[in-house]
Amino acid sequence: MAPGRKLVGYAAVFGQETRISDFTEVIKPGAFAASLKGRDILALVDHDPARLLARTKSGTLRLEEDSKGLRFELDVPDTTEGRDLLALAERGDLGGMSFGFTVGRSGERWDGKKRELRAVTLHEISVVHAWPAYEGTTVEPRAKRPRLERVKMWMETI
Repeated sequence: MAPGRKLVGYAAVFGQETRISDFTEVIKPGAFAASLKGRDILALVDHDPARLLARTKSGTLRLEEDSKGLRFELDVPDTTEGRDLLALAERGDLGGMSFGFTVGRSGERWDGKKRELRAVTLHEISVVHAWPAYEGTTVEPRAKRPRLERVKMWMETI
């Protein structure tokens, strides 16, 4: 990886309702906390495990929860995919962010057609090229050159 080639932002934002099929969903603070303790979480392109960008096990993906949501920082690899992705981020052409997770019965709370995600098992975060389900996340290319305009990102559940 070339020094300073990073993507940073939020893969999930707490407290924002979104429509998923015939119900609404909201992510509660702390929903990712257990997953961030020692799990190997991947950063992918479009949820495709063959399009790996980074992972927590190697230290090329860093994740943390703060009061806003699930913050990420990933080192963009010096690969064709990585260079293309960074170029699209700099131009503002990416569709958004997403995350892949599973949830046990005790990790969610239903109230009619509204689901609250309280504790999920996070498997991956993904840069999404097209139409993700959630609005409100951000991603920003970070390099040694001047700061570029932020790109609005989205996330979806799988």
